[in-house]
Amino acid sequence: MMEKAISAGVQPSRKLWGYQPGAMDYVLSVGSVGMLAAMGLAIWRGRDQMALVPITYPIHFGTLAIALALTPFLLLRAKGDRLHRMTGYVWITAMVITAIDTFFIRDLNAGQFSLIHLLSVLTLYVSWRIVASARKGDHVAHRKHIHGIVIGALLIAGTFTFMFNRLFDMWLNR
Repeated sequence: MMEKAISAGVQPSRKLWGYQPGAMDYVLSVGSVGMLAAMGLAIWRGRDQMALVPITYPIHFGTLAIALALTPFLLLRAKGDRLHRMTGYVWITAMVITAIDTFFIRDLNAGQFSLIHLLSVLTLYVSWRIVASARKGDHVAHRKHIHGIVIGALLIAGTFTFMFNRLFDMWLNR
């Protein structure tokens, strides 16, 4: 079959599962790169204060940077191969560490848990669903969960870190 495609002058797809990135994959990839750039700028602007924040913040920043940087790579390249699986496990590990780390960041509610921590619980649950759906071979559910977690946990939650006099907001507006 591959020979037919080549002999007919058609280039074979390098994508496994017959998957081609859709418009949402491109939008989420651009959003992830934009969020990573904004986060990098905020950290650069606040670098003199980095030593003053609790260790949970640099852990949070680092794991988010890993997840944001890997998101376009995972969304736009071939699926199902060894590189995708290995990179996906790094990505999901970064997301899980980020979610767990948030339970130690409680500046918004006088040291108590706040509504944002519900997103962390949801992130942990969806992370499990991502791995489970991939292992089952349920590519549709896997992609749906990936899109949801990128939108909710990385882009929407990330956007709120640049508002309401939170750390990145303060660092960017110095």
